[in-house]
Amino acid sequence: MGRGRAKAKQTKVARELKYREFNTDFSELQRELHGDEADGPSATEEVEEDDDPYADVYDDEAANHR
Repeated sequence: MGRGRAKAKQTKVARELKYREFNTDFSELQRELHGDEADGPSATEEVEEDDDPYADVYDDEAANHR
C-alpha cells in the first residue's frame, strides 16, 4: 500500500515533462559554451592554490592521518 500516491506523482511529472514547451535560447547557450573573458578565468588560465582559505587545514589533517 502507498504505492498509488508515488505512482501518481511520477505520472504527473512525466506528463509535465512530455507536454511542456521549452523555449531554448540557443544564442545564450552558445555564449555559455564558448565562454566570455568577462565571466572569469578561462580553462587555460591557472587558478592559484592560495584561493582556498582552508587549504592549510586540509594539509594538516592529511599529515595527521599518515
